[in-house]
Amino acid sequence: MLISPSILRTFAQNIFLAIGCSQKHAVLAADVLLKADLRGIDSHGVARLSGYVRLWEKKRINATPNIRIVHETATTATVDGDAGLGLVVAPFAMQIAIEKAEKYGSGWVAVRNSNHFGIAGYHALMAVEKDMIGYALTNASPLVAPTFSNERMLGTNPICYAFPAGKYPPVIVDMATSAAANGKLEIAQRKGINVPEGWIQDKQGNAVTDPHSLKSGGSLLPLGSDRDHGSHKGFGLGSIVDILSGVLSGAAYGPWVPPFVAFLEPSANPPGQGIGHFVGAMRVDGFRPAQDFKDNLDNWIERFKSAERIDPNQKVIIPGEPELEAEIDRIKNGIPLVDAVVNDLNELAVRFGVEPLR
Repeated sequence: MLISPSILRTFAQNIFLAIGCSQKHAVLAADVLLKADLRGIDSHGVARLSGYVRLWEKKRINATPNIRIVHETATTATVDGDAGLGLVVAPFAMQIAIEKAEKYGSGWVAVRNSNHFGIAGYHALMAVEKDMIGYALTNASPLVAPTFSNERMLGTNPICYAFPAGKYPPVIVDMATSAAANGKLEIAQRKGINVPEGWIQDKQGNAVTDPHSLKSGGSLLPLGSDRDHGSHKGFGLGSIVDILSGVLSGAAYGPWVPPFVAFLEPSANPPGQGIGHFVGAMRVDGFRPAQDFKDNLDNWIERFKSAERIDPNQKVIIPGEPELEAEIDRIKNGIPLVDAVVNDLNELAVRFGVEPLR
């Protein structure tokens, strides 16, 4: 089912308003979700809307948070999200980072007591709009086992860098530090298909392809899948995200990060508060004239695009390019939603008295 972006945005706004969000927060939260859907990252778009509602019902999301700075220097800050939507808390933090960067060249903000913040790319791109390099990290529900383990200890813990270019779109590296994002398993579950080998293992540590394996004690694998293919590197990257997002901010970390699903309760005595994020902004002109950098990045893009191809029909892909192509297409033609997601959203519509999707 193809849905107009404007219709889907209004729908999401109305649901956020229905759970008590302010108009400003509802608009922002909906915009973050829609950005994921437009960019083809369906696992982090409106398909997650009912998940936020369930957490709100459990009183694990505060619809009217007092988001505030609790520690600060000229170039750094720590923000307490007051259990608010990460979709709102993270942009608040990034705006602080940008303002600090405007004054001092760079700004870095750690966040605690937040929730799932959508796609990291949304927050990093806020800095690009100011001719800055954007950086966004978050820890997440523990689903990933360290190399040589079968215990869930880390989240999929995405990393995102965004760089402003000149005549070309920004270069955006936005990736999970696990072999695959959990949302891709959710999509496979809805479609009734298996996932590639190397994404998940069962509770005994055996490689499996059933996307439902996490429900029976399995775990996601780090980026690299196994030691021979570099899983220790994925584990290391995920650890960096967890330490900066959780340990540095005072949020929960490792196996104590509260799960996104409402049917699992958070740890009784976590060593921190809620989910943690870490965002940053660096002024390009703190290093060299911004236009010079963007001209060189344009040249970088052109040279990499012209790299010799293994298959003449398969172009070299610049980071962020597939998402931009999806966005152009979906703005024009609509956002595709599978039946399971449409039904889920329409159940929310009935419950909250919102116009259903048609």
